This record gives sequence, structure tokens and C-alpha cells, in this order.
Amino acid sequence: MTACAIEAAADGEGAARPSKFTITASGAYAARLAGSGDALYAERWTLDGPEPYAVPLPLDQPEDPDAQVLPLADGRVLICRRVAERRTFSLLYPTGPRTGELSLGAVESDADLVLLPPSPDGTCAYAMAVGPYTTELWLVAGGAFGPERVAEIKGACTGGVWLDRTGRMLALDRRLDDGPTKAVAVDLERGGEVTPLLQITEESDDRLLLADADSGLLLIGSDAPSPGRERLGWGVLGSTRPVRFPDCLDPADTRVTPFAVQPGQVLLPESCSVALRMDAGAGGWVGMWAPSSRRVAQLAAPAGWLDGTGVWTPQGTLRLPYATPAAPCGVAALELPPAPPEPAPVVEPCRPVPLQQALLPGGKAADIKAR
Repeated sequence: MTACAIEAAADGEGAARPSKFTITASGAYAARLAGSGDALYAERWTLDGPEPYAVPLPLDQPEDPDAQVLPLADGRVLICRRVAERRTFSLLYPTGPRTGELSLGAVESDADLVLLPPSPDGTCAYAMAVGPYTTELWLVAGGAFGPERVAEIKGACTGGVWLDRTGRMLALDRRLDDGPTKAVAVDLERGGEVTPLLQITEESDDRLLLADADSGLLLIGSDAPSPGRERLGWGVLGSTRPVRFPDCLDPADTRVTPFAVQPGQVLLPESCSVALRMDAGAGGWVGMWAPSSRRVAQLAAPAGWLDGTGVWTPQGTLRLPYATPAAPCGVAALELPPAPPEPAPVVEPCRPVPLQQALLPGGKAADIKAR
């Protein structure tokens, strides 16, 4: 599943904010704020044609830097603007040489409000208003009567990951009072009913970073293996097997953030390729990894890469959007390089174990006496 990248607040708390370049769940369209200085405007990218191309969507007034944009499956772009204590929502679309705008209404809220990643159905868009004790979910596009509050959740929530392809199940990272952060599943068709999703230990902060509906693969951030320091792990939705935290996803002095999972790997989570943004003091680059591998393939990012964004094809090609003065709308294709041969495992010679020293399934020594 393709998901837009999420950039958390710098201090790790508060509502997560969508990246400046957001891709639809299908990978067909993307949107961002383009321009520079005070001359900002929404821009739509088309990614599923023979060549990518961008369409500017300027209006009579430039957009504010804190405006948020979200592409829909029909090519229109949702824009959220702050007007005093209100958030207004409109759909932008090209119409001849001009930009058309359809107003959808507004939400009045003192809380911080952010757009959630594009819904898998491609027609609905949701926003999250985060207060100190409760979080409200709003349907801001795709409804019948303008913005509509669809759920109120106890606690302060961050993140936002879709768990299915219908746009019904949404995962959020919730914090209650001063307790740890835990990922929960929210059922939007049942009034926002909340059920636990992740709890590795009672004290650990367990966040869901990405999910793929085809394979069930989950990418998880948790400090369970290293209290006080988040590590990247993986698991499978609905599985009883524990979350695994590979050492290759924990390189020294490098921050690793997953941003895309290969779709189409039905019931094959260990075969899914995962795209990683890797950041260190010297800059950033791209990592490619699969749960079945013991290593991360590291590749240079294209010049002008719109950091932390990209989309996998089902065939395993990673497409990274970039913009430079010479190429204002480009997509680079990266292939997962072949893995070097791994050394054959060392096989220890088999040694018979005396019956009195054999281990039972619980790990206790068998208490059996010879008769």
C-alpha cells in the first residue's frame, strides 16, 4: 500500500503533519505547495501516465505556508486553510487556463488540525483535531453536507495509517494522560469505536508507522527493546508472532524512517519491499529492505528528491519524485539490487541429550527417572 509520508513534530509530541508532497493511495496523483517565498500555490502531479507532469493551481491570492493539500483519486486537490480560528476546505481543479475552486465548508476548532493521509477509497478525506484530552476526526471531503465530525476519541492522538482498502479502519497512536503511546484501531463505520492494536510491553511506546493491506505487513516504532530510544520493527496484522527488531534497521548514528511498502504481495509479508529514508549528519539517502533480508540496500537519492516520498510498483520498482530547476517534475526509478550471497549456516554436529537433561516446551528440565 502506498501511503503519504508523515513528518512528526520535532519534539516527538503533538499531531503529526503530512509531508509537503502527498501521494494518493493508488499512486496516480500527488499534490504539494509549490512556488517560493510569498508566492505559494497548490500543484498537482500526475504520476500514472507515460511521463509525469505537473499542473499549477494558482488563485488570485497566494497560499499561506501553513496551508495543507491532499490529492484525490479524481485529480482534484483538497486544500485546508487557516482563517482565524476556523479551518476552511476547498477543492481545486484545472479549468481551461484558470483554476476552479469548490468550497466545502469550514471547521471551527481551537485544537491543532491536520489532514490525515489520503483514504484508500480515493474519494473521502479526513482531518484530525487534536486537543490535550480528546481527538476529533472530521470527514472534510466526500460527505453529503460539508465537513462532518465522525468520531471523538479519548486521549491525544498522532500518526494516521489506513489498515484496509475501503477506508474504514484507521490506526492512530494514542496517549492517555501521562501514559505511554499505544497504537489503536478506529472503526469509522461504528462511530469511531476504538480497539487496541499494539502493546509490546505495558510501559513501551508502540507506534504504527506504515501498514500494507495486501500482505498485512506492519512497520512499527517502539522503545520496547531499548527503553528511551525508539527502534524500527516489523510484524504482521493479526499474527500471534512477536514483533521483530532487526539489527540492520538500527544502524549507528542514522535515523531510519519507512515511507512506502510494495503492494500486491498478498499474504506474503516477508517478501514485501520497504522503502526507507535514512538520515545522518552527512545528509540523507534511500534504503531498500524486505523482512526476509538481513541487510538494507543503500542507494543515493536523486537530486531534488522530495524527501521521504515515493511509491512502489507491484513489480518491485521504487519511483521517487524529484524537482530541480532543470526538471521541475521528475520521477526516478530504482530497482532493488541483487543481494550478495550469504554465508552458509554453520551446522553443529548433533549430540545426544541425556533424557534427564532434555527441555520441556516451557523451558524446564524434564524430571524423568530411569525405571
